Amino acid sequence: MNIIMLGAPGAGKGTQAAVLCEHLNIPTISTGNIIREALRTGTEMGLKAKSYMDAGQLVPDEVVIGIVKDRLQEDDCKNGYILDGFPRTIPQAEALDEMGANIDCVIDIEVEDDVIVNRLSGRRVCENCGRPYHIESLKPKVDGVCDDCNGALVQRKDDQIDTIKNRLDIYHKETEPLVNYYKAQGKLKVVVGKDTVKETTEAVFKAIEV
Repeated sequence: MNIIMLGAPGAGKGTQAAVLCEHLNIPTISTGNIIREALRTGTEMGLKAKSYMDAGQLVPDEVVIGIVKDRLQEDDCKNGYILDGFPRTIPQAEALDEMGANIDCVIDIEVEDDVIVNRLSGRRVCENCGRPYHIESLKPKVDGVCDDCNGALVQRKDDQIDTIKNRLDIYHKETEPLVNYYKAQGKLKVVVGKDTVKETTEAVFKAIEV
């Protein structure tokens, strides 16, 4: 089964992709991970990506698409794969279709923006060991102090409200149009994100009948 995961930042699509990966025994392909791997192995597309990254520029679509195409041709993708973070735009989706990728379903995990802002802005991590917390749903025993190593709990820059809202704006503008794109192809499965990972996972499994 070939699956695309859609959803705004903080909607939990990465977590669900990991669960599906284990359940279906197929690889999860994250653009960030495969670009890093392409850089490490020094592939032609990886070297192209490096030239843009070294210049502080975004890696253009044609390079990202080339890296994804190379990755989908590897042996572990023969029985299926899960795409997480690609496509991000309509042109990327069109390129995926043109390369002959036979996508079976697209799972769109929908969570309201205010829920995402609360979820992400409340996250804290230990600056020493990296253990995650949340100011409402996963509090430490002592406020601001890690239970494991007594390190200070900090808020990552990505979890600051202005950053979260900016990421959501980009998602709505550039990636959300993919919902209608795949709906028109009859491949879209909408899953309303639940309060817990377990409940959302159950909804995802029900949507794709696994």
